[in-house]
Amino acid sequence: MPSIVCSAQASYKKLPGLLELTDTHLQWTKTGDQSPVVKFPYAEAAALSRSKAGAEQVRLKIGLVSNEAGHNFTFTSPQAVALAERDKFEAELTTIIARNRAPPPQAQFPAVATSKARQVATPAPVTNGSAAGTPMRPPAPHARPSQSRAVSVASESRASDTPVGDSPTTDFRLRKKVLVSTPELAQLHRELVMGGHITENEFWEGREHLLLAQAAAESQKRGKPGQLVDPRPQSVDGEVKIIITPQLVHDIFEEFPVVAKAYSENVPEKLSEAEFWSRYFQSRLFNAHRASIRSSAAQHVVKDDPILDKYLEKDDDDIEPRRLREERVDTFIDLGATSVDHEETGNERDITMQAGKQRAVLPLIRKFNEHSTRLLDTALGGPSVKRRRLENGEERYAQLDLEDLHDNQSSAGIILDMKDRQRYFDGRANGAEQGDPEGPRVAFREALQQAKASTTGWSANLAQLRIEKKAGDAALISMTQNVQSRLDVKQRKHDIPEALFRQMTTCQTAANEFLRQFWLAIYPPANEFQQLSVATPAQKTAKALKMIAYLSKTHEKVEALVAEAQREQVDPNRIRVAMKPILDAVDKALSFWQFKNADKAPGVR
Repeated sequence: MPSIVCSAQASYKKLPGLLELTDTHLQWTKTGDQSPVVKFPYAEAAALSRSKAGAEQVRLKIGLVSNEAGHNFTFTSPQAVALAERDKFEAELTTIIARNRAPPPQAQFPAVATSKARQVATPAPVTNGSAAGTPMRPPAPHARPSQSRAVSVASESRASDTPVGDSPTTDFRLRKKVLVSTPELAQLHRELVMGGHITENEFWEGREHLLLAQAAAESQKRGKPGQLVDPRPQSVDGEVKIIITPQLVHDIFEEFPVVAKAYSENVPEKLSEAEFWSRYFQSRLFNAHRASIRSSAAQHVVKDDPILDKYLEKDDDDIEPRRLREERVDTFIDLGATSVDHEETGNERDITMQAGKQRAVLPLIRKFNEHSTRLLDTALGGPSVKRRRLENGEERYAQLDLEDLHDNQSSAGIILDMKDRQRYFDGRANGAEQGDPEGPRVAFREALQQAKASTTGWSANLAQLRIEKKAGDAALISMTQNVQSRLDVKQRKHDIPEALFRQMTTCQTAANEFLRQFWLAIYPPANEFQQLSVATPAQKTAKALKMIAYLSKTHEKVEALVAEAQREQVDPNRIRVAMKPILDAVDKALSFWQFKNADKAPGVR
């Protein structure tokens, strides 16, 4: 019998039941039935989504390989319990789906194996008999088998369109979200990747930071609201009511433990749940918990309650607060830690800042302070976790470990590709041999006398100094004209036809991408730890040669745009001026490639 990993009460199609995750499959059984209504193995799990944070219903949707619509489950426990149960299922299913998306294991073929042998499918190994009778997940239609088993996994990832690994930079879901949120990038992806010019992995090289930023944004969890729990009455069908939700009940119990104590001691023995909340919102206990200064007029509106009045506490308006801080103040922010060092000097104490001058506001201030303390404890994992970090010294060392005090990280840098490098070093060596080994001699006494003589009468010379204003005025006029011309260009609408302008934009973005791919193949990336895969020198050379072939056609494309502009009765010089920056960049890349390969060409000296 399979073991149960986790289970929870959940409804499916508005029917109550039990959702269970075993070590082999997921199943849902209707209440009162013996056999599960929904049951599928791990291999069928393909996608996962959840309801938004703060939603009234806690839901989890699971997409299947054979059924994209999948199944929707609603957790029916109290919201705090339901959220914990959903997080448990989500964590387990996320691991399962990531394992399903990983590439299937491949058999080790010899290097001289025929192409027919390499196309034979290798079945996945069966574990604990769970996969028996279950069809394997079909491979992606665009995946290509590796042509050699001697290359590394990173090289296989570059050669194919299928990313390898569980890194956020290889997650198709993150890539899709980035493309959806950036229409310009999506358009470029359609033109280059779907057009077959570059592969999927090549397109995302150098854009790993976009995927990492998207993954970081999704990993952030919504924290606890910062506002105090203060239920407000609403008008419903002409009646003033307070709408009670499970989340509101949870917040009241967490903010005011005395209400949770009153609820557990009186419901349902003495009061029903509806009667308890009706009496609470009309009691002095609720009025004491309001997030406002209580007036004497409000105390006459509330009613005496023999049950709830027993839980009233005395107003916390003494000089010392009722609840003192359990943990001591951090040394780095304790203003009184060094007060004994400044008794004779320093600022005098401000006698006007006394905590008990207006006793009516003290309870409200301390209520805000306690609420802020709970928020910080929730964000930091609780006071016990923070205290444990301080005892271990990790937090203190992190505050003292400043990044500016660290040495710059050593980098291999970029090798300088010089022509006639040996002649350069020979020239420096000859110059060093011909010079005086002891270096030039300086007469320090004579140099000092000359320095003193040069400073004689400096004040009179300074008074006679007159700076010409022509250079400054010319610079200011030039900058003003530059700004004015930029503003005119920005405000003036171009009269280029929309179709021609779209072709110009497409040509420029495509050339920019080819240039980016070319320089990525020539120079090492800025952040090597964020690379999708590490390319071999042969792969970099092949990629650069491929990009050069595309870039060499840029001039033809621009001339075609010029011809199109003439047919549209548009000044062709405007097209040439607009495309000149990209043509200059392309020419630089072409000349660099030609110079780099000049020594390798036969017959060239």
